[in-house]
Amino acid sequence: MLSKIKIRLATVALVAIVMSLFSYNTYAYYTTVGKATSVVTTGNIQFIIHETTDQGKEFPQEGVYIVPGDVVSKKVTIESDCVHPFYLRVKMVYGVDSQELTAEDCFKLNINEEYWELHDGWYYYKGIVEPGDTTPHIFSHVEIVGSKVDNSYLGKTLKLTVKAQAVQSEHNPITGGDTFTASGWPKE
Repeated sequence: MLSKIKIRLATVALVAIVMSLFSYNTYAYYTTVGKATSVVTTGNIQFIIHETTDQGKEFPQEGVYIVPGDVVSKKVTIESDCVHPFYLRVKMVYGVDSQELTAEDCFKLNINEEYWELHDGWYYYKGIVEPGDTTPHIFSHVEIVGSKVDNSYLGKTLKLTVKAQAVQSEHNPITGGDTFTASGWPKE
């Protein structure tokens, strides 16, 4: 009789083990957590600012020697170097040595108003720059205003820096239908 009890205990134990295995698998099945990772890559906008002379040569990095009243040939264009179209704006920063100037202090630019529009201190390109395209020039000549550049500028370096910013045009919610209302322009 003792052996029948042992066999029954062994059978009950075996059934308990099998049931616990089934319940463990069921428990694991219902508590398994799935995880999916979605990777979204944003595009980037790249462009190249070109500064050339009337002859198509690169504008000298070291600048040019000028005297008041000179008109210097300097064509500034911007080339798209990416696969995404974008809106573009450009700002000119004027200076002498470490002092910032206004355009009226020394420089007069012949802005290409057919393609560029001044708004809030920036010149906005009136269209969309498509991949691989180069914009029409922003300006092509810089006049050194003789009546403003006097002997106090002797031996100093006048600087004209062109800054550009771009934002994507794809899926950009323009509310007013023009470039300067596009979303995403960086703060200065």
